[in-house]
Amino acid sequence: MLRQVKVGLRPILNRVNLPTVLKTAILPGDSIERLFIATQVGEIFYIGNSDIRVFLDIRTRILKLGGPGGYDERGLVGLAFHPKFHESGLFYLHYSVAGSQGPVAPSESFKPNPCDPKTLNLKWTNRETRFDHIDTVEEWIVQTNGQPQKRRTLLNVRRPFFNHNGVNSLNFSPETGKLVLTTGDGGLGYDPFNLSQDEMEIAGKIIEIDIGLHTPINNPPVVTRFNELPVPIQETLTVIAKGVRNIPGISFQRYYNQYIKYVGNVGQDMAESIFSFVQYKPIPVTQLVGHRDRYIVPNGTRELSTSLTNQEGFINFGWRGWEGAFPTSTINRCAESQSLDEKVMAYYNEAIQTSVKRIPPLTSYYHEDPRPEKLAGTALTGVHPYMGKGIPALTGSVVFTDAARKEESLSPVRGALAYTRLRPDCKLSDFSVIETDYNFGDQSAYYMSLGTNLDQTRLYLGVYGSMNVTDLNQGTIFEIVP
Repeated sequence: MLRQVKVGLRPILNRVNLPTVLKTAILPGDSIERLFIATQVGEIFYIGNSDIRVFLDIRTRILKLGGPGGYDERGLVGLAFHPKFHESGLFYLHYSVAGSQGPVAPSESFKPNPCDPKTLNLKWTNRETRFDHIDTVEEWIVQTNGQPQKRRTLLNVRRPFFNHNGVNSLNFSPETGKLVLTTGDGGLGYDPFNLSQDEMEIAGKIIEIDIGLHTPINNPPVVTRFNELPVPIQETLTVIAKGVRNIPGISFQRYYNQYIKYVGNVGQDMAESIFSFVQYKPIPVTQLVGHRDRYIVPNGTRELSTSLTNQEGFINFGWRGWEGAFPTSTINRCAESQSLDEKVMAYYNEAIQTSVKRIPPLTSYYHEDPRPEKLAGTALTGVHPYMGKGIPALTGSVVFTDAARKEESLSPVRGALAYTRLRPDCKLSDFSVIETDYNFGDQSAYYMSLGTNLDQTRLYLGVYGSMNVTDLNQGTIFEIVP
């Protein structure tokens, strides 16, 4: 039984643009762990000695933001510091490139119809002309004069739609030391091209990048599939998981001599889900595309392995056939009663095919929930373990955020904090809402990002007064306190 928990919110920074990443790091030449805030429009700030300092401003490198009504999911969505950032000055960015909008993006509305096979088997064709924008993953370095400078590009990926690009999409694995990129399924809704399950598609995957392997290619071609990449780039990549819809990053919790991995998968219309796993078998991209895997033999020469890829090694979160614990469904209002709705399984065959291959969620919460003590949410925005002792009831738990609670009584809008725990019997876990005592007044408060410090003993929350990136300077960064 999870205890009810109440916390405070301590404001750290006001009037920032929409915050996408909250992380701490120690700058080269410094000795203090500082909080860094990345905004969707392309700014990165950090907390200095009782003041706010600009670390990097790449607004001119980012495409013009503002989708329908000002809502957008592009921009600066990923920031990660090298594990030895204090010594190397290396850090990594994931953002949508200025001037990269596609000449003809596909339609921005889609709903599968089980009675119309054409809607269940759409293909992304003419990709060089039918796309929305290009995302890039770059390596940067803090120079000796303290100024950041770009070093190289790791990936350039063409995206079909404006949404589902991931957020907090870059994190380093403490297990492998590799950079982990979490990509959404490409967008729209219901994954119309089923990119998330196609093992050759970059979209809808969790990918490890070996940044220690320096390739001769400093500006990779723009691609959508792994087999379009040059072999030297393929050799830097392994795939951890597929079946991702959209994802607010991956986080790691030390448990004795291993790490529990937590991944949130943003839902379609029914459920938001958090997954956990420990064991996994990352598959080298060279094997996925049919190249034989290279390895070093004892005499130091390079040989070729003839071992075959075990495709079952993937972690599979089940999308698009499954939305968390449920088969993915379309929702229609009942003709007899507009207060009720019917849920129709959208992709029956895919739900069957992935039913035993997917992993079940650790916990889910729903867009509609009649239980008064629970949370009816809209979109998962952050998942992090908390290992601190300042809030004892949360120690060792997994804390998560939702952008906006659906309760009609909440006006203006309020986001949600909640937490769950791993069960020793490995069964589906329950969750509990975390109440806060902060008074936002008449201002809407969307909970847009969640972050921790290096040892996961502090939690940070990014709140915004609007869902629209074009509504500027409406953000506040809080520390979650007892």
